[in-house]
Amino acid sequence: MLFRTLIKWLAPLGLALVVLSGCAPQPKVQSISGRTMGTSYHISWVSAAQPEQPQLLQAAVDTRLEQINASMSNWRPDSLISQFNGHRFDTPMQLDDDFIAVLRESQRLYRLTDGALDITVSPLVDLWGFGPEGRITHAPTAESIAEARAHTGMHHLHLDGNLVHKSLPTLTLNLSAVAKGYGVDAVADLLEARGIDSYLVEIGGELRLRGRKPDGRRWRIAIEQPDDEGRSVAQIIEPGNMAVATSGDYRNFFEEEGERFSHLIDPRTGAPITNRLASVTVLAPSSMTADGLATAFSVMGSEASLALAEQESLPVMLIEKGLEGEFAVRYSSAFTPYLQELSQ
Repeated sequence: MLFRTLIKWLAPLGLALVVLSGCAPQPKVQSISGRTMGTSYHISWVSAAQPEQPQLLQAAVDTRLEQINASMSNWRPDSLISQFNGHRFDTPMQLDDDFIAVLRESQRLYRLTDGALDITVSPLVDLWGFGPEGRITHAPTAESIAEARAHTGMHHLHLDGNLVHKSLPTLTLNLSAVAKGYGVDAVADLLEARGIDSYLVEIGGELRLRGRKPDGRRWRIAIEQPDDEGRSVAQIIEPGNMAVATSGDYRNFFEEEGERFSHLIDPRTGAPITNRLASVTVLAPSSMTADGLATAFSVMGSEASLALAEQESLPVMLIEKGLEGEFAVRYSSAFTPYLQELSQ
């Protein structure tokens, strides 16, 4: 998600190596970092006997992420998504495999969450001042919200192979709820294709992990406490071979006359969310899936989110903010096996 950097990963960038007898190189942790999608990325992996050259791997990673940006960045006027959004005809448009993969999963999550995740919400995001045109100082009127909603709706989007047709010519897409997660998955797939089977990939707080560190322990991450004043740890987890995404509204908002308006828009109402969820963390095999679900659950609120999580056996952690500023943490049944003691 474009506005989320809520998870602090705990995988060390440099681990002390254990000196063993013999001349064969021992596995070690290697790391690279860079910029993409308006945020940063960090990748750590355990090298084998023949270590991967970091410069060569980073070049491959940057090339792959550039492909995704060229396809799905709303901030680039020449990107494929910008071309699609500017396409005002009822003729189909051919999109690349990356774009199609994200659209298919977005359609599935739209149905699963009863419309809480809707990638056609871009007119509402822009209206509320969280799009490329920048912030607003006054909340939009009911009339302007209704007008923006008239240009949204996943039912206007139709896929036929790599051809995409929109039955509403003014329909536009915003993939910020899933694109970063897809980028994480693409990088993880690239690592695995190169024979790297133990890694941690993070882009803007969304992660995917696999394998173990050289000492045999699994990767651990810390989930941040949603605190405006600092960055304390709410929970430590061991995701195993899973992806992790967190969504929250406590850092991206605007205020008018003491009322806070979140950047998370409920596509079913056209207005920012009003529930008391401060943070949602989701585990899934795919970072794209976890990314989209974290956004959808933030929109749905605690009770509906936990009900769906139990129905689908989804590992979900919710942090709610009380009236007095205190926080309460709730978990789905599938999340508890991943919990670790904070003192460990």
